[in-house]
Amino acid sequence: MAATPGKPATATPRRKAGRHRGEGQWAVGHFTPLNGNEQFKKDDDGLNVRTRIETIYSKRGFDSIDPNDLRGRMRWWGLYTQRKPGIDGGKTAILEPEELDDEYFMLRVRIDGGRLTTEQLRVIGEISQEFARGTADITDRQNVQYHWIRIEDVPEIWERLEAVGLSTTEACGDTPRVILGSPVAGIAEDEIIDGTPAIEEIQRRIVGNKAFSNLPRKFKSAISGSPLLDVAHEINDIAFVGVNHPEHGPGFDLWVGGGLSTNPKIGVRLGAWVPLDEVPDVYEGVISIFRDYGYRRLRTRARLKFLVADWGAEKFRQVLEDEYLGRPLTDGPAPEQPVQRWRDHVGVHRQKDGRFYVGFAPRVGRVDGATLTKIAEVAEAHGSGRLRTTAEQKMIVLDVEESQVESLVSALESLDLRVAPSPFRRGTMACTGIEFCKLAIVETKARGAALIDELERRVPGFDEPITININGCPNACARIQVADIGLKGQLVLDENGEQVEGFQVHLGGALGLEAGFGRKVRGLKVTSAELPDYVERVLKRFQAERADGERFATWAARASEEALS
Repeated sequence: MAATPGKPATATPRRKAGRHRGEGQWAVGHFTPLNGNEQFKKDDDGLNVRTRIETIYSKRGFDSIDPNDLRGRMRWWGLYTQRKPGIDGGKTAILEPEELDDEYFMLRVRIDGGRLTTEQLRVIGEISQEFARGTADITDRQNVQYHWIRIEDVPEIWERLEAVGLSTTEACGDTPRVILGSPVAGIAEDEIIDGTPAIEEIQRRIVGNKAFSNLPRKFKSAISGSPLLDVAHEINDIAFVGVNHPEHGPGFDLWVGGGLSTNPKIGVRLGAWVPLDEVPDVYEGVISIFRDYGYRRLRTRARLKFLVADWGAEKFRQVLEDEYLGRPLTDGPAPEQPVQRWRDHVGVHRQKDGRFYVGFAPRVGRVDGATLTKIAEVAEAHGSGRLRTTAEQKMIVLDVEESQVESLVSALESLDLRVAPSPFRRGTMACTGIEFCKLAIVETKARGAALIDELERRVPGFDEPITININGCPNACARIQVADIGLKGQLVLDENGEQVEGFQVHLGGALGLEAGFGRKVRGLKVTSAELPDYVERVLKRFQAERADGERFATWAARASEEALS
């Protein structure tokens, strides 16, 4: 059987100082921490920091916080220190952590499956206005993030969130992060299977459970029964994708080992069909493999994708079946290719009960507390009180009667929330960027919003699906490698030889239809100031050179470097 956390490694022979000690896998007896992160996790479980926040830090203030709590364990409760204002991107990799830290926090609210009520959204909006200077961003993992949070206010924020069934538990850290779910689960006419019961059971069984609160790194997951493949399953550590088995009916195809960052990998199928009621057991088995066999020596190799790459799908499935499930999994089919490229559910769509859901697009996920409370009011007046966030930084109002659709659309549009957005507003995504993120090198949110406006003005007739993903650093939180146009923030030289904010360009990436990573043209970098000119130029070349029905990603794969420059 697999190793149990905390079991002494008595069978491991003593090694000479400095000798390589393996990958730090618990299952083979390597329990000695091999880096500072593993040490502070061994010293005290990250979940335990909540008591110190409530009883000490919130009363004595920022300066009382232990450094290992401040830059480590607080993540287990959704808290990161934000970037101190005024520090340019050239200093990101030079300054010590304490020099980058502001005395304010980002706080992430986990929204598993993207499921919200109007009461919950109203509370999120009120907290934003009272404690976060109005900030609130919808992330590409269906969460909401605040900024400008003071440690003194955190206990009250938790109390208000938890009173309406929301949480920040394990929203960050080396933990089971939010579970992505189809935002139209249970209501879509074309749904293969509703994964909501599995998400709820995994939440109950896994989240906040100390058996799974010390993982080698973050653990990202997704469950969707939508044929649109609407949860970016290819780039999660574990994903359950709705399929119809020819003998057993609806269930899920199991994927493992996806992820982006600086070493991107598309997840692999294990070839297994999982019925709905077995999804939580299989999830627990896979996360247990990660806990026990995952690499803990180097943080840069600690994600599940590295273990999967070394083992291969066949061995991974065998270990899952033999050591964790105690039974074989059923072989099953792969998901079918989606019939459309947009999978964000924006627009007006009929539900299977005859009512409608209405999806809308903010600008690059940026909203604010006042807008969120207004969305709650509008949704309450026109629907049943249910909303969803999507994995594309969008939102949806559910259960709208046909007679209420036109009024709802008008109300949303009055808030600058587009139900029929341009391809540029619909397809542009941005991470937090240098405004608040300590890892960032360049500005992203404002840059993305401005780019949308410029492209709408310059290329008004463009009507093809296009994704433009803007990231402030190499870590790919905004999925740059799988966008039609992916922009990785870095410092570049302008025409005068001055170092300025800019981007390395990735072209032709995709998820869903022919999933894969974009190509990089040698030496292709653009300054932030040149970005609208560059994107306009490439899009117009695509329009001029494309074959009938050809997607941007397909064209970019065959286009000359000159056409892409």
